[in-house]
Amino acid sequence: MSRSRSLARKRAVQALYVWQMTDQDLKDIDDQFVIEQDMKNVDLEFFKELLHKVPANLSTIDEMIEPKLDRPFAEIDPIEKAVMRIGVYELEYRKDVPYKVVINESVQLAKTFGADQSHKYVNGILDKIAKTLRADEIAYKGKKTKKVSPP
Repeated sequence: MSRSRSLARKRAVQALYVWQMTDQDLKDIDDQFVIEQDMKNVDLEFFKELLHKVPANLSTIDEMIEPKLDRPFAEIDPIEKAVMRIGVYELEYRKDVPYKVVINESVQLAKTFGADQSHKYVNGILDKIAKTLRADEIAYKGKKTKKVSPP
């Protein structure tokens, strides 16, 4: 797990939160973050990918999240939405990032920015989605870790 990628996710949550709340142009938010935030150790390419590609794939991402929720999507906290949207984006479009890393990073983001206990909710939703989007990866990891008993 790369620290520069973790920092990119952190900044992307903040930037997507701004976008969700203000509907400001993504390029303006991008420029604003690069100028006003400490981006020194941030994987800028990954930050920009998340900031621009999550909204570009929003309907697909939200369609994966909504059926797993226990309440209407409109009632989900904006921070939780941003975190889950990034997590689902990575699960669906970034197969190079192991699903456990995606979920762990999302949980950490929810702990950092979300309401008390929101990380448990985010974890539960992303875990359910990972079982569909990363079923082969999960099955492979399961086989790898099973111990074979001697006869």
